[in-house]
Amino acid sequence: QAFISRSKIKSFTLISDTNYIASNAGRVARAMFEMCLKQGKAGPALKLLRIAKSVDKQIWWFQSPIRQFEGEAHTNVFNALESRKVGAEKGYDSFEAAMSLLDMQPQEVGQLCHWSRGGEKVQRLIKMLPRLKIDYTVQPITGGILRFHVKLRPTFNWQGRWHGAAEGFWLWVEGGNNRILHHEYVIFSRRTHPEPTSLDMTLPAFDQEEEFFLRVVSDSWVGIEMVVPVSLRSIKLPSQVTPFTDLMNLTPLPTTALQNPKFEQLYSKFETFNPIQTQLFHVLYHTDSPVLLGAPTGSGKTIVAELALLRMKRIHPKGVCVYIAPLKSLARERLKEWRVRLGSAPLNWKVLELSGDTHHDQKALSKADVLVCTPEKWDLISRGWRGNDTSSAKSNIANGRGFVQKVRLLVIDEIHLLGEDRGAVLEAIVSRTRLISKHVQDSEASADTADSSGTSRYEATRIMGLSTALANPYDLADWLGIDVAGHGKGKGPGLYNFRPSVRPIPMEVHIQGFPGRHYCPRMATMNKPIYSAIKEHSPTKPVIIFVASRRQTRLTAMDVISYAAGDENPQAFIGCSDDYIESVIENVHDDALRHTLAFGIGLHHAGLSTNDRDIVERLFLDGHIRVLVATATLAWGVNLPAHFVIVKGTEFFDGKTSRYVDYPLTDVLQMIGRAGRPQFDTSGVALVMVAAEKKNFYKKFLYSPFPVESCLQERICENLNAEIAIGTINSVTDALGYLTWTFFARRVKANPSFYGAESDSHEDVERYLLSVVEDSMEKLSEESCIELNVEDDEITDALRPTVIGKAAAHYYLDHRTPKQMQFGVRQARKLVMTFLEESKAVNGSSSTNDSSTNAMKLEHFSMPLKVDEVSFAWILYVLSSTHEFDELPVRHNEEFLNEELNEDVPWGADTSGLLSNKRHSGSTNVDIMADPHTKCFLLIQANLVQAKLPISDYVNDTKTVLDQIPRLLAAMQFVAIDDKTTAGSFELITQFSRSKQLLQARSMPDDPIICQLAGINKKEAFQITRNIKKSLQGTGGAITEQSLLSTLRCMRRSKALSIFQGIVKKKRSEIDKILNSLHAIPLIELEKANVTHRIEKSTRKSIGILHLALKVQYGNANGRSSGKPPSARNPNSSKSDAPYSLTILLGSPQQRVLLSHATMSLPPRNNESKGISRDVQLEFDWESANADGGENGGHMLLRVLHEDIRGMDMESTIHLR
Repeated sequence: QAFISRSKIKSFTLISDTNYIASNAGRVARAMFEMCLKQGKAGPALKLLRIAKSVDKQIWWFQSPIRQFEGEAHTNVFNALESRKVGAEKGYDSFEAAMSLLDMQPQEVGQLCHWSRGGEKVQRLIKMLPRLKIDYTVQPITGGILRFHVKLRPTFNWQGRWHGAAEGFWLWVEGGNNRILHHEYVIFSRRTHPEPTSLDMTLPAFDQEEEFFLRVVSDSWVGIEMVVPVSLRSIKLPSQVTPFTDLMNLTPLPTTALQNPKFEQLYSKFETFNPIQTQLFHVLYHTDSPVLLGAPTGSGKTIVAELALLRMKRIHPKGVCVYIAPLKSLARERLKEWRVRLGSAPLNWKVLELSGDTHHDQKALSKADVLVCTPEKWDLISRGWRGNDTSSAKSNIANGRGFVQKVRLLVIDEIHLLGEDRGAVLEAIVSRTRLISKHVQDSEASADTADSSGTSRYEATRIMGLSTALANPYDLADWLGIDVAGHGKGKGPGLYNFRPSVRPIPMEVHIQGFPGRHYCPRMATMNKPIYSAIKEHSPTKPVIIFVASRRQTRLTAMDVISYAAGDENPQAFIGCSDDYIESVIENVHDDALRHTLAFGIGLHHAGLSTNDRDIVERLFLDGHIRVLVATATLAWGVNLPAHFVIVKGTEFFDGKTSRYVDYPLTDVLQMIGRAGRPQFDTSGVALVMVAAEKKNFYKKFLYSPFPVESCLQERICENLNAEIAIGTINSVTDALGYLTWTFFARRVKANPSFYGAESDSHEDVERYLLSVVEDSMEKLSEESCIELNVEDDEITDALRPTVIGKAAAHYYLDHRTPKQMQFGVRQARKLVMTFLEESKAVNGSSSTNDSSTNAMKLEHFSMPLKVDEVSFAWILYVLSSTHEFDELPVRHNEEFLNEELNEDVPWGADTSGLLSNKRHSGSTNVDIMADPHTKCFLLIQANLVQAKLPISDYVNDTKTVLDQIPRLLAAMQFVAIDDKTTAGSFELITQFSRSKQLLQARSMPDDPIICQLAGINKKEAFQITRNIKKSLQGTGGAITEQSLLSTLRCMRRSKALSIFQGIVKKKRSEIDKILNSLHAIPLIELEKANVTHRIEKSTRKSIGILHLALKVQYGNANGRSSGKPPSARNPNSSKSDAPYSLTILLGSPQQRVLLSHATMSLPPRNNESKGISRDVQLEFDWESANADGGENGGHMLLRVLHEDIRGMDMESTIHLR
């Protein structure tokens, strides 16, 4: 007490004893605090934490917390403040008393603390006290489980001197009898201040009358304590009954029951179906009833889906099956398997994949029998089911027209992921599919084409959901269209929800707890038990160890190798000869993998190359290596057999929240489900290693499934906007009707308190849904996605989509993104016109304004280099700043890697240096470098200049970014075209095409254009360009670097060959390769251009029509082209095999207004010298063209722009006479 009170002790012996006590008291109090915390004793834990902090700071917890700002005020000030009592409990209200001073005027505070001039300073110190705003919601999961969602928002001013780099807080939930039900340690960092932190806690609900308390206590600041009471009296707990389907004791059905030799051939590896497949066979193969199957991993659910597919193709030979896989890796696995089994003889069905990495046109889709795709891709395609929107013929949504209505079977794998992050997309898919199905069924009924076999009582599209065991199958089944009304427990036709214990292969699960608050040390303590468990359960059989990160794969493998070496058995996990494994290792690129494979342990994560992953999978599948250490994504992706599965830790680092969070239970079940796979094993063993405090939770709930709840609210704005854009929803009433098709509406009624509805009565549910719709409409209106009619502060029924809203729907954007793009477009137009004017002032008028020199002839067109660079940089910066990249991960310490990368890229973290004509400075705020949008912009630049990336994670991040850029660029152009009547729009749309060229060529605006040709690298290109320009001097006309490629392309091959032979020191075969690439570029000629005009009868508007005849020629008269197009040299391009595209723009010469535009795909290359003619028709506003057409009767500018190749853009003048 004397030490804390800072009393002056005069005896030397007491001083010595006091120092001894003081040096140990805080440590002992901390240890006792953590003991009480683990034992759930709230009162003692709080008192011991107070004592520990008081010893550390030498301040009592009942004294004013402002005392901790030593040296900032005199002791008399603190004493004066402590003499003022606030609240009912005297002596324990110091924090409340300090906060109350903020409600006063500075002069009043000065008088109160007897420091007339110090009132403002005292208030400034109080604002630095670490205070949090606590918001919470309580959601009932089951009748006995509650989820607490807590948001902690720092509301204090961060000062490095007092707060350092981070502030820690203890949060715990206190229940009755003063016990701690759950506790968390939360850290706030200076870097992320003042962003809030969200926590999700799952707690038991013992008594609804019981009151909980959320208590937050600072880990280091004395007296900083906040308490919030939580009442459960308004919470309605849902029913706890989980209906399961009993597995019948049936004789296994032989595969000959298919009664079709072609179908039976698919299952030649076994003679009978397993018990689950036998029980479902009749419903699957002899009816069209929708089916929901809940069964454990490894129950043969894929074959269940195949039986429904065989039924569909038997009844509807031209029908299409769509298989939705939640992850790209799962889609690839299914595609790989089905292409072999279904795509080969005797079935020869066309199986296509549609994920983020692939693109198929309408023609390819129309020939598909089975489409394997991710939820997002199918959501985008199915938005075009009405086929009545022509505003975005170029967007992916156009591919859905006609094709969607041919779909007769929709299979959704892992449908229980409806409750996870991407669940809202799955919900939109099923809800829209049922709506489409009803539309198709009504159409067929009206045409009297109902199926005579009696299947017309079902919806036109059969929906099948595959899942693990479910806690609320009735809600899901009803949503899928299964009739569950009037049936007893588990008797609904098509509803099968088997217990988790119903596995074809028996499995035992062990759960082991490990102490330790910090993640990395706790993971390290698991390595030796992992080795011991492998020796005990699976010394000679395959083992998979699931870990949370790539770093953990390496650390775990290295430790297991060291323990095996300690046992003098380093080759324990090798199942082949040393010579064979060494020969395989020679083909492996990753150093860590090369080392671990030598000891029979493989690594598997996204950072490995495709070749390395394939080698590891093959070695493990063949039994040559017996241990595989993999990241958790493998559980959903590759189907590899294992006798023993170890889940090393149930947490992963979440980059969005910068903390460790738990895997969903569904992920843990998926991981342990890899043990004991059918066809490979007769039994399985799983070991789940968890933090000690979570052991009881996993023991209780691992096989007690939680109900699947809807996530639609998280994306309801995007879903409603999409339906408004395609015309499904035209009013608030339509929006309410749409919601009734969703799983969300069913769960609101079943568990109203989870979503915030007052009760499950029809009136309360409808009132709640209406509030959700109106709130969403207001948000969409704020972002300019829709136009609302508001009268007397109430939304009237009519809803109209805007161009912004259509852009969000057609290009699958966050509803806030197009408005960001619109701002970026307007700034880009100003920049382009400003720099064009500056360029004209320096270089004189552009030749494109000369209406006499290039009339009726296409001539080479280029832009000033500065205009190209500024517009390209700005467009990429705007795209990087959109909400689409909000969740690009910035991992621990990556802000420093971003700083290093910032040094190697041309523009830096933003475009400010480029716009001010200054080289960007290397020094940048660390907080800016920690922003995901900054990282995105740096990665795009690094890809363009081919800079070396600091770590392998950045390679995958770059791929993630580049996959999205073409879609976002097309969306931004779509938004820009809406403003086409604005001055400068013609030049801006030109820059979008030129930006596409640069991205496709993976080059910067100042890179040599000829480096696009095969066999010429960027380093050689500068020298070759100079030499070619010298050799062409005096041949007539000025040859610029921009027109060099066009000039070479127009030459005869023999002349181009002589030029290259004279200046390029390469073999003849290499020069031929360059020339083949050159002549693979299509040459565009303008054969005819006629202008006519007509008067629209309805509007009396004068419409001009430009009829163009373009000639497309590959190769030339002196040689044929057999080379690959230049775009094929970009390894990141997904369009190397796609046809070339042209953008044709028509603009006015004075104000540079865009009059009309069109996009066309060029015909495939042929080996004929004669060209292929293509007719194009452009309509434009006749009056606008004449008003802005200039002198001599007026004219327009025609530009033909390649979207894939730089240096081949052409321009012509079209007279209006």
